[in-house]
Amino acid sequence: MDPIDISKVQPIIERFVGKDVYIHLETTNGAYASHFNEKVFSAGAYIRNGKINYTRGKITGEGPYRVGLKMDLGWIYAEGLTHWELDAKNRLLMAGHDMDGKLAVALQISEAPFE
Repeated sequence: MDPIDISKVQPIIERFVGKDVYIHLETTNGAYASHFNEKVFSAGAYIRNGKINYTRGKITGEGPYRVGLKMDLGWIYAEGLTHWELDAKNRLLMAGHDMDGKLAVALQISEAPFE
């Protein structure tokens, strides 16, 4: 994955506008964070193969970045994104890593369901 460059990522987000797409959205501070430090509050969210159709997609910020996807009845957004990749299956993969390099958030968009 490469560090996010808005000028490269924004056009790819727009490619998916108006199409039925699948998203993977995940946030975590580590499933075992509270096992290593009992004072850490473990929290996370996970959606895989959520089928959506968004009318607008936007990446903002100066790093870490925020991506918002506007749907007819609401929004999906991910904040804290730092890296991206368009893989060989034409899936937009975005991730945010913490100071230790651990995954903190992921937002992925694909025209086909994720395995």
